[in-house]
Amino acid sequence: MPRTPALDNLPLFTLIKASPGSAEQTTEPTAIHNPGLCAYDDRMDLDAVRTFVAAADAGQFQDAAGSLSITQQAVSKRIAALEKDLAVRLFTRTARGAQLTVDGQAFLPHARELLRVEERAEASVRPGRRALRIDVVNRRIAPAVLLQDFHRTHPEIELDVVALLTGSIDAAIAAVETGTIDASFHAVPPQQRLPDAIRTARVIDEPHQLLVGPRHALANAHAVTPAQLVGHRIWMPGIPPGTEVAGYFEELAAVFDLTLDFIGPVFGNEALLAEIADSAELATLVGAGTRYLWPDSYDLRRIPVRDPALVYPMSLIWRDDNPHPALAGFRDYLDSRRPNPPDTGVWTPTWARWSASEA
Repeated sequence: MPRTPALDNLPLFTLIKASPGSAEQTTEPTAIHNPGLCAYDDRMDLDAVRTFVAAADAGQFQDAAGSLSITQQAVSKRIAALEKDLAVRLFTRTARGAQLTVDGQAFLPHARELLRVEERAEASVRPGRRALRIDVVNRRIAPAVLLQDFHRTHPEIELDVVALLTGSIDAAIAAVETGTIDASFHAVPPQQRLPDAIRTARVIDEPHQLLVGPRHALANAHAVTPAQLVGHRIWMPGIPPGTEVAGYFEELAAVFDLTLDFIGPVFGNEALLAEIADSAELATLVGAGTRYLWPDSYDLRRIPVRDPALVYPMSLIWRDDNPHPALAGFRDYLDSRRPNPPDTGVWTPTWARWSASEA
């Protein structure tokens, strides 16, 4: 059987979806384009793609037919038509069911992506169909805690809590702009480029605490000032250079003459906590609202930093024309929880100073 170009480099496909209850196909198909791939016009029925994925997941055409509420014969016809379109065999029939061929295995992730594209296209005009999708950056930190509080207050609103694999503000803005997520939390410095449709609002001011082990010189302090931290090694591995987080800590170190160490391999929070618990010199800074768990034997101490408190400001990022019905309610909730401008005793980076317009 002749083969097409490698299926991990799928060409431009024109996707056709049959109308429910009709054998006719739409006359103006939607093109899904990858500019890095060769382009030729081939017609692909999304219902056939959906059937292929269902059969791959079920391992049986009969089970796939049941999940799709169609006959087994219809499943076989759709798979046969798809194999003809692709000029490859996707399944091998065995006594135990339908087994994916090598070509079928190569095509499966792309098939899933085609269905996700279709879902996103429909969701773009039917925003009430899916959960409100919020990027909290990390499920341990203050945005996740705040989102959980919102859920407790409004349990009727379905939420999809995500943490983007790439935690940069640029990636978050891009995801908001394309509709992959509805909103994200980040510090937004003034030099950050924002597309026309993107809006931001400062919603969290999180004070930092010093985290030390029981043998550290400051372990028994009820509170510390930034001046007391001078000369102590504050270890914060894994902060990517050039990010808004790195900019915050670089300014913090410069203003208060602190020794912040960003160097070292990142083995996860558990390894960091173990190192600090076992050290008389190491310390780190953590957000007051950040959730950490450790064994009682670690005897770690969370010590407030005051005079001034060191505050990390975070904003909500959303798209102004996002029509999701729950987004406005979430923003109203955040506004109700927004802190009042402090009088004194708080340090924030220069780009985040409170102004009359923010009060």
